[in-house]
Amino acid sequence: MMMNGIFHVNVINMKPKSEKPGGDVLREKSFHLAVRIVRLYRYLTEEKKEFVMSKQLLRSGTNPGAMVREAANAESPVDFVHKLSVAQKETGETQFWLELLHASDFLNEAEYQSIYADTEEIMKIIRSSILTKKQKLNTPKKE
Repeated sequence: MMMNGIFHVNVINMKPKSEKPGGDVLREKSFHLAVRIVRLYRYLTEEKKEFVMSKQLLRSGTNPGAMVREAANAESPVDFVHKLSVAQKETGETQFWLELLHASDFLNEAEYQSIYADTEEIMKIIRSSILTKKQKLNTPKKE
């Protein structure tokens, strides 16, 4: 299946249908990023014949969604923070691979900016969630 530039941008930018209405924002956004990363991986391997960086991007770009799911079922507040910290690291790694794909001309400016903006938004939500949970952990309980 041959994709032209316009179709490619539309596939990468296309937002998946919401999993469930009123769901957790981080859960939904990290899932949507994972879907976009899978679509981008397919494009990079099928159309651009790029296999090394795209595989790294696939791994790191789908991991935040998985870690957010794990955090939702964390065994303790400390485990919750740990799981989100891993999601934060993987989101940062995803940003690296996107930057490298852009700098090496596998992604044009519009494609790069669109998906990178999603990683920035997810990074902000993760950081905020970690900070909020840590503050709650450090707040003495009233008796």
